[in-house]
Amino acid sequence: MSKMEQDEEKRAVRNSPMQIKMPLLFALALAAGVLIGANTFSPSTTNPQDTAKSYLKFRDVLSYIDRDYVDTVNIEALTDHAITQMLEKLDPHTSYIPAKDMAMARSYLEGDFEGIGVEFNIFKDTIYVITPLSGGPSEAAGLMAGDKIIRVNGETVAGTGITNEGVFKRLRGKKGSEVKLDIMRRDNQKLLPFAIKRDKIPTVSVDVSYMVNDKTGYIKVSRFSAHTFDEFKEALAGLKKKGMNQLILDLRGNPGGYMDHATRMADEFLSGNKLLVYTDGKGTRYDSKTFARTKGDFENGPLIILLDEGSASASEIVAGAVQDNDRGLIVGRRSFGKGLVQMPIPLNDGSELRLTISRYYTPSGRSIQKTYANGTKEYGKDLLNRLERGEFFHPDSSLFVDSLKFKTSRGRVVYGGGGIMPDVFVPQDTSAFSEYLSQLYSNNVLREYALSYYKQNQKELEKMQFAQFRKSFEVTDKMLQDVVKLATRSEVKYNAAEFNRSKELIRNNLKAFIARSVYGNTGFYPVLHEADEEFQTALKQFNRAQKLAKGGV
Repeated sequence: MSKMEQDEEKRAVRNSPMQIKMPLLFALALAAGVLIGANTFSPSTTNPQDTAKSYLKFRDVLSYIDRDYVDTVNIEALTDHAITQMLEKLDPHTSYIPAKDMAMARSYLEGDFEGIGVEFNIFKDTIYVITPLSGGPSEAAGLMAGDKIIRVNGETVAGTGITNEGVFKRLRGKKGSEVKLDIMRRDNQKLLPFAIKRDKIPTVSVDVSYMVNDKTGYIKVSRFSAHTFDEFKEALAGLKKKGMNQLILDLRGNPGGYMDHATRMADEFLSGNKLLVYTDGKGTRYDSKTFARTKGDFENGPLIILLDEGSASASEIVAGAVQDNDRGLIVGRRSFGKGLVQMPIPLNDGSELRLTISRYYTPSGRSIQKTYANGTKEYGKDLLNRLERGEFFHPDSSLFVDSLKFKTSRGRVVYGGGGIMPDVFVPQDTSAFSEYLSQLYSNNVLREYALSYYKQNQKELEKMQFAQFRKSFEVTDKMLQDVVKLATRSEVKYNAAEFNRSKELIRNNLKAFIARSVYGNTGFYPVLHEADEEFQTALKQFNRAQKLAKGGV
């Protein structure tokens, strides 16, 4: 993701803070835990009398409604609503998935499907785009986190009581078919139209791996899905064959997923039987400790992990294990802070309860979970609050207190407070951001121009090796003028001062998009990283990472 897109995403967060409330996000809710069979009611062993009494009360109320209420009632829908409202009194990540939504809930992590490729949430009767899925048609079309879907094929879907099932019916469809969306985006006075061709949504979770230089490898993991570990192992082996002896693992924006893929990844970096993560629940039934148990493929070389506020759950398990065992350096910003463990419990009608049963702790004893003491509403505003108090630009000093102080295996001080604190903080770079640049993206101008340029120059471009393209290809001032003309035709009003502020970032992003058309992600990311401050900072930290790798602090 480009710097501009990251900045735009934060501005979208300001407009719609609930987009980062993640209890129903499929990537976060599906923890790899213990599955237990559906069973009939049995009283709790800790509070049997009250549990039984409440169960009978609910049964009686439901029976009276079904038998005597003046109007006909959909009892199943009423029960689903009651369960959902009850769970909201617990924590932000316990959730209930009706039977009709189960196939959809599993598909994001478990298999390919055809659609437009967005992760979404419904809040206040409006569909919010959480993120366009990497490599999918929505990402290519220019949809962004925080976008609100107002109309689908001319049909208004905002304020109409839309459900998850309704969204999937409208957005999924046969590969090659087109769906037209009208999007509301922050600071745009009118709706933005998008025509998106449905496609098979890739479940690839390793977006790219490449050699940055003759010894530095880079792997970007976008989520922890069913094949993540195998993809990671293949990428790691490929880099080692090319001479890689130091690695950047990019987990920025990774919302998590399967826990076992996270611990197996961490095990690749840690030798012996070091503790990776532990859980603590009510009593001891769901307490567990996970240790390194196999010889990994990269246990010794310098390691840097990139994190940001979008890194959650399984991402935080990997980063916490590496940091607390003094195996590698964490660079970026404080991660999301999702450290509650959900157990999927299948119910008799095919629905599922995903119940929080314990908390994740890093080896030093830090709880990954940020506070939700003020309720789910305030929890959902956390990233907005971080933005408003400036945490994206400097560390939050309120979290660096003795009560949140912990020590790594070699005695380095690390801090709790929710999420993983980086060893090297990198402020969000907004120096090249402008409203004009935002409009270029919201109107899909840069992607449209890059695709058009590629089609017009395809034969010449495809004759070039990527190394030659990267070194010699230039986005000329004439090309930038053509971008401005295209933007004007797309009703983006030219602003000279803002254009000049963003000019070099536009140049970089345009070159990256053209590279993607020719070489795929192995061309896109290396060009994009030239203007990526967090990535560039990481490259400068390998001396420190080398010291950690050799046993220093």
